[in-house]
Amino acid sequence: MPQLATPTTLSDLFSAFNQLKVLIVGDVMVDAYVWGKASRLSPEAPVPVVNVVRTEQRLGGAANVALNVQALGATPLLCAVIGEDQGGDQLLTLLQERKLSAEGIVRSAHRPTTVKQRVLAGGQQLLRLDAEVEHDLNETENTSLHARYEQLLARADVVVFEDYDKGVLNEATIQRFIQLARARQVPTVVDPKKKNFLAYQYCTLFKPNLKELREGLKLEFGDTDADRPYFEAAVARLRQELQPANVLVTLSERGVFIEDAQQKQTYIPAHIRAISDVSGAGDTVISIAALCVALGVGAPATAALANLGGGLVCEQVGVVPIAKQQLLTEAQTVGLSLG
Repeated sequence: MPQLATPTTLSDLFSAFNQLKVLIVGDVMVDAYVWGKASRLSPEAPVPVVNVVRTEQRLGGAANVALNVQALGATPLLCAVIGEDQGGDQLLTLLQERKLSAEGIVRSAHRPTTVKQRVLAGGQQLLRLDAEVEHDLNETENTSLHARYEQLLARADVVVFEDYDKGVLNEATIQRFIQLARARQVPTVVDPKKKNFLAYQYCTLFKPNLKELREGLKLEFGDTDADRPYFEAAVARLRQELQPANVLVTLSERGVFIEDAQQKQTYIPAHIRAISDVSGAGDTVISIAALCVALGVGAPATAALANLGGGLVCEQVGVVPIAKQQLLTEAQTVGLSLG
């Protein structure tokens, strides 16, 4: 894969996003919403009665990463396995409506499409219902996934592993996919979950949140300044286990941390926001980070821009992609530098 020129200004960076093709492999899902009004408790149980006003289906999981990548101007190449069911039909319809290619999507009669239904009233989420399985792909599904991945990898500038522990990714698949990407000199960016946490050896950027870092390494420490030595020891342990080039950890309201290939560490505080919903913020962070990695942007600037984007989407209710112009304007306003 030829090396793309690294932009030197924010305007050039955001323009360069349009040149990129991003292979996103992992767990896709449908985020279904029931919007309503709740003004009384049920006489049957101490729960609110929601009068339904409207329903909506959106792309979620790895598909929401694809939406974020698309919103930033790049071309997403989505690779995943879904069911031969109503949820799968909905997902393919949503992809078509958003002009996203389904060429990397494998359908199977042996597993359902993951659907997460949220009930909201008064701007608050009251309940979530999940329809899903978490077991690994069978041999036929796995073979089909590998074939689609290899086809799409030939066109990709960066690979994003979007792991939600739903079974599409397993240790052998992850290691094979990273090996193939490295052979083509395509950087790999990882949004991990617990089950495969230590399977991503030699990735380019590894992005857990603080909870995932603790669970993945089976460590206990807090999130205060006094816990910083324990946190940094966990990052050192992670580097020893996985040998990633860069480690980016999202710290919720405390911002983000990044350590580059030379083990230079940078803490970036969160921006003050009116938080409405944190759903999908991690998808935005990984999308921005992947594009920056593909263009060779330095670790501190990558983390700063991803931190800014993750905060912006938290101001919206529900899982929504980042607005490119809003992110650029905000980055210019705060004086974010690529140097």
